[in-house]
Amino acid sequence: MGAGKSTVGKALAKHLSWEFTDTDHLIEHQTGVSIPVIFEIEGEAGFRRRESTALASFLGCDKQVIATGGGIVLAPENREILKQIGAVVYLSASASELYQRTRLDKNRPLLQGPNPRRKIEELLAARLPLYKECADVVIETGRQPVYQIVQKISHALKLGQKTPDNEQKATGTE
Repeated sequence: MGAGKSTVGKALAKHLSWEFTDTDHLIEHQTGVSIPVIFEIEGEAGFRRRESTALASFLGCDKQVIATGGGIVLAPENREILKQIGAVVYLSASASELYQRTRLDKNRPLLQGPNPRRKIEELLAARLPLYKECADVVIETGRQPVYQIVQKISHALKLGQKTPDNEQKATGTE
């Protein structure tokens, strides 16, 4: 949460002239309600099921940049789907940086408890091995301008260049 997936994903898609989708926004569009409402009604398990369905809908799609929620890696089947869809970029940021970026955001159900900074640290510690398992490329976001992050991703994945099968995909996880 707060690593810049949506912002960087949109900029990368524009740079490549590809489609961009944020799975959270897709779920909100499909359900007609916000992520916090889904969490309230269905709990985290219900949201995770919806997230898995949304991710699977991208199998077989080309020229897509997909921003996923940070918890999408929790399900082993999602990690497999991520690897099948295309290159996975892990946008890395410190817990402190993530806290600064998300501390005022009320649309993050997992951070609505008494100590959101500690929750970020716990989530990051639990998810980091899963992010690394999935990632083809790790990009530290820090305080870099978005265009520099886009350039690093493009260069690391050789995007915009010809590939043998002419298929290029990129997926971003937190």
